[in-house]
Amino acid sequence: MGPAFPLRGGIAAHNEMLSHHLIQKGHPSSIVSYSMQYPDFLFPGKTQFQTNEATSIQAKLDIQKKVNSINPLSWIQTANYINQLAPSFVVLRFWMPYFGMALGTIARRINKKKTTVIGLADNIIPHEKKPGDHILTRYYLNGLDGLMTMSTSVEADALSFNQELKSIYAPHPIYDQFGESVSKEEACKKLNLDPSCNYLLFFGLVRKYKGLDLLLQSMGTEEFQRSNIKLLIAGEYYDDETEYQQLIHQFGLQDLVISKNAYIPDEDVKYYFSAADLVTQTYHTATQSGISQIAYHFEKPMLVTNVGGLPEIVPHLKVGYVCNKDPQEIAESINDFFLNNREETFKTNLINEKEKYSWDYFVKKLVEIYHQCNE
Repeated sequence: MGPAFPLRGGIAAHNEMLSHHLIQKGHPSSIVSYSMQYPDFLFPGKTQFQTNEATSIQAKLDIQKKVNSINPLSWIQTANYINQLAPSFVVLRFWMPYFGMALGTIARRINKKKTTVIGLADNIIPHEKKPGDHILTRYYLNGLDGLMTMSTSVEADALSFNQELKSIYAPHPIYDQFGESVSKEEACKKLNLDPSCNYLLFFGLVRKYKGLDLLLQSMGTEEFQRSNIKLLIAGEYYDDETEYQQLIHQFGLQDLVISKNAYIPDEDVKYYFSAADLVTQTYHTATQSGISQIAYHFEKPMLVTNVGGLPEIVPHLKVGYVCNKDPQEIAESINDFFLNNREETFKTNLINEKEKYSWDYFVKKLVEIYHQCNE
């Protein structure tokens, strides 16, 4: 139970791929999605919906739009629907406390004599805190039989609420639905970029906790500006773009920053990652990140900050860099990557490292927590 097509975003894509891989492993699966995920006045972006047609995978999935996040009647109806299906287990996807009341109520109304209720949590402690977060999160967690997380830090956060909760950790699988990479020349032609330049990629929604400000500050160093490195920002701004534009002007980066302020459709993702030399995630706070798993798919070296579960995914000086939240250190790592030609070494390691992040393993761990809950 969670967002799926036509709702957009990384969590919806993950839910679709999870359902797809469950089916491939012989576990019949369907998705109960949202008839209304957020009221429009609470949604910071331009639209909650995809504008493209369903992919071949999405078209084959059984996706039922049942849940209105602010309508308690729909929560009862959703639980009744799940009880009619009587599945072995249901997975309730949680990524922010806003959904805690709806998910917690649904969890409590599911017939647990027939169905095990498993949480799948992207975050427990939200990146952007609000009053009532702890109450809503606790309400969700206390309705579960077991919990699956994609970073050990999120698992620890969950257990701080409920030490008796059965939990399991499995790393975020690779997003492999975006097609294969293309040559840098082809990608740059598609995106109208100069292929002779080196490109950093900042991909995904722009929010304060994702630390674009740190990356822009790092680009303000003297040695950075002498290099042939440009930054490609590909994603819709959920924050006021003005503060980032001020940093760009403050450090004289107008010719070094290329910004695509829009949601990037699935069919275009390969071009941005194929054009990039280094994928940057200079987060202020983090748990895990689907961006890292897209980078693994396209075998692109990464730079991450030393927060949350990111260092678990990006071994330092093996597939990229783990930096402190310090613009100077970030700049030095970026310069090291290009000056010392580390791309090939990192790429070789990426090919080996990404074997850890298979969907088969993720499905195996999900089935494992189901059995643990029924011992």
